[in-house]
Amino acid sequence: MSLNKGKHNIIEIDGVRCSIVETGAGESRMEFLKQLLEFNKYVVKVLPEKQGEELSGTYTIGVTDVLFNPVLDIYKRRLISLSGHKVTPAYWLQISEAETPEEVNYYDFDKHF
Repeated sequence: MSLNKGKHNIIEIDGVRCSIVETGAGESRMEFLKQLLEFNKYVVKVLPEKQGEELSGTYTIGVTDVLFNPVLDIYKRRLISLSGHKVTPAYWLQISEAETPEEVNYYDFDKHF
């Protein structure tokens, strides 16, 4: 999922309303996000996607916290990686293994007031 769309979608997975984290994720991507989000104390629900009557091998990933928005939580640095560092957009998108050990925030309102 790209991080340039701030739309917040909610669907029902297994009878529970969930905030969508990502759609069309492959199995390895689903496992990565599930592990990361569960480490951050979110309850993760996974829905296998279908193409017609058959499973397509992709997944819709959601969390039961309907206020969760991946774009906001990543750029506000609310998520922590398994090694204890803040999750960067590159880490979330699995472009880079880079985590940020130092405090780097995109929104530092306290420093300007």
